[in-house]
Amino acid sequence: MIVTAKLGFSAAHRLHNDQYDAGWNRRVYDKCDNPGGHGHNYSIEVSVRGATDPETGMLIDLKRLKDIVRQRVIDRVDHRNLNLDVDFLLGVIPTAENLAMAFWREISPAIDRGALHQIVLHETEKNSVVYRGEDEPEVAESFLPAKGSR
Repeated sequence: MIVTAKLGFSAAHRLHNDQYDAGWNRRVYDKCDNPGGHGHNYSIEVSVRGATDPETGMLIDLKRLKDIVRQRVIDRVDHRNLNLDVDFLLGVIPTAENLAMAFWREISPAIDRGALHQIVLHETEKNSVVYRGEDEPEVAESFLPAKGSR
């Protein structure tokens, strides 16, 4: 069984890598490198996988799942600048891919071990990423800033 909760948030970000010059950033990120940033109305789908409890008939209480996602992600990113205002994103280039990995890292400790199945992050109606924790724990460390940076 797979159960999915879908929530939304609005946030601003700028795609920019300080290790490269303005020309490189403009070529790679195009208008997403706007110095003033730009915004999106995101939606996030968080899926949990497992067996249903015979006593409740549920895999997870959807209200509980939504509360976890709200507390650990939505309340911290909604109407914020993802580059500047979100502690767990400082130093991270806030691409949809990096956001999905970061959100996984924030949500997974609150979900029974192994039950978090996937996160789908919709940056727009036409663009989304799917993350299933495949980079945890070794590779996902590489997108985070080094301890003490920023």
